[in-house]
Amino acid sequence: MNSASLPTRAPWLAARRWIFALLVLASTAFGGWAMFEILRVNGITPLQAVVLGLFVITFGWITIAFWTAIIGFVLRLTHRDPLTLSRVAPPATARHLGEHRTALVMPIYNEDPIRVATGLESTCRSLLEQPGVEGFEAFVLSDTQDATIARQEEAAIAALQQRLAPHFTVHYRRRENNQGRKAGNLADFCRHWGRHYDYMIVLDADSIMGGQTLVSLVASMQANARIGLIQTIPIPIRSDSVFGRFTQFAAALHSPLLATGQCFWQGETVNFWGHNAIIRVRAFMESCGLPELPGRPPLGGEILSHDFVEAALLRRTGWEVHLDVHVGESYEEVPSNILDFAKRDRRWIQGNMQHLRLLGVPGLHPMSRFHFLFGAMAYLTSLLWGLMLVVSTVDAIGRAQGRHDFFSAGYQLFPDWPISTPGLIIPLIVSTVVLLLLPKMLGFLLSFIQQPEAYGGRFKLLLSTLLEITIAILIAPLMMAFHSLFILSVLSGHKVSWDAQVREGRSVPWKDAIRHTWVATLLGAGWAYVTYAFAPVFFWWLSPVWIGLMLSAPLVKLTSSLTHGKRLRRLGLLCVPTEVMPSTLVQNAQSAAPDDHGAQLRSPPTPLPGDMPLQSFHARPKASPQVARQSEPSTPTSSKPVRKVDASNDHHLN
Repeated sequence: MNSASLPTRAPWLAARRWIFALLVLASTAFGGWAMFEILRVNGITPLQAVVLGLFVITFGWITIAFWTAIIGFVLRLTHRDPLTLSRVAPPATARHLGEHRTALVMPIYNEDPIRVATGLESTCRSLLEQPGVEGFEAFVLSDTQDATIARQEEAAIAALQQRLAPHFTVHYRRRENNQGRKAGNLADFCRHWGRHYDYMIVLDADSIMGGQTLVSLVASMQANARIGLIQTIPIPIRSDSVFGRFTQFAAALHSPLLATGQCFWQGETVNFWGHNAIIRVRAFMESCGLPELPGRPPLGGEILSHDFVEAALLRRTGWEVHLDVHVGESYEEVPSNILDFAKRDRRWIQGNMQHLRLLGVPGLHPMSRFHFLFGAMAYLTSLLWGLMLVVSTVDAIGRAQGRHDFFSAGYQLFPDWPISTPGLIIPLIVSTVVLLLLPKMLGFLLSFIQQPEAYGGRFKLLLSTLLEITIAILIAPLMMAFHSLFILSVLSGHKVSWDAQVREGRSVPWKDAIRHTWVATLLGAGWAYVTYAFAPVFFWWLSPVWIGLMLSAPLVKLTSSLTHGKRLRRLGLLCVPTEVMPSTLVQNAQSAAPDDHGAQLRSPPTPLPGDMPLQSFHARPKASPQVARQSEPSTPTSSKPVRKVDASNDHHLN
């Protein structure tokens, strides 16, 4: 699907947010009231009070995803734009595209040079199929510190430059140090070359984007001069392992649905995910110079999850931050096994925990503060869920041993909470299951109705959805254990190194699977033994948790298998649209690049230095003068030429 031009304003946005907040609060209040009524009959003990508090937080958290999914389902089913609420418009058309200069910027760090060059070449060749793209160029911004990889990078990019010349220009710059990591890499580009360009489209080393998508993003920027950033929805591709295919399928099925719902109530203050997004360069330079946080790492020092902060800073100075949920051909790659996925989460946890220190920064939009809290809670809820289960286990054992009348008789599926409230127990359990599973089922239902052939047909789509839910349930306890351990590690002062992400598929050896999961396995076994010995009914109620923990090593090993992943693909299970109906863009990205030797690496263009001042987290900034001067934008279909932005006249950047 192509991008429609983004609107100038979202109608009734404040009312939408209030309605969404009321739905979440009402649902959470119902769940909290039901749990309170269940617990209070014989008097709430201190342990039960803790369980109640933890339950309310986690129940409230899942209601956010629940209502977001329902809204997204309705909008996508009726083909309504989440901002305007009108029918989805035709694709945005760029007029006088060449009058605006756009840089595709790809920061890399110790990546596989051939894989990087192949993906970037696929993006560039797709762009060349579009008319009027002479204003586009690409920059590979290397922070690679390994000398051998750096030499390979230079050879791969030189060969890429030779293959694309003279139709498309690719520049290469390597920093001798990686100060500031990715954020520092982008800031270095902006300070040296940012004034050459009006827009930059940020790509990760594994990003692949279609030419029509890129042109539509530029058209949307041209149509609304108040927009500082437009984020797309990157969909994972190119994974052969079981876990990778599970992740790809889940993202393809559910991410557009949830993103549409988020866009409905977040409006012009959405988040930045760090890549596959277009940014107005002058807005970024004037608003997004990141200072270090006071104190020592892990909660001080360099801001790791910089993207959330950059979106908040753009919004703080008046720039709009949009999410284009209708754009197609925006792809990325994900770790191919649970261990590499958890390692990436470990880095994100530290970065997102830093955001809690920014909740009180003056001048932030309330939605930006919510993004900071939302990002941290995405991981904190794992710890809270684990604590709730532990406290519930202690309370269940106490009741089973005679201090409470918790389990009346026999082996029953659910705990026998106070006998006078049986009418609330089953509805609460059913409600919780519905809140957890309905978003997944809505994603399935939407694809079942609108594009079942893209997943191999309705029957295989159903089987794949059931398989995805089964895998998600099985690995949830292990991810809960990983996340809880990582959060405690951050809070105890242990920082993490930010190394290159492992993108290629690999099967995890048994010894590595056991080495990283033996604690979780012992925890599951011990938990199962204690509950069976002292609270046997609770043992069965807790079975999804201890089974998942005890099977940690086999799950890591099995889901990392490339052989089983390819077998699933041959069976038509966990297939995604890019496999069933691959585009030329995806096919080119999977082709091996020619082995060109002897090409000479060309130097980057002459720098045009510009200022990117560090922002203050202590003082409220003034609104951007650029935003204040913007008039109502012309529509992208207008015949009126779009004025070229001359970066050399942006005196406020000097």
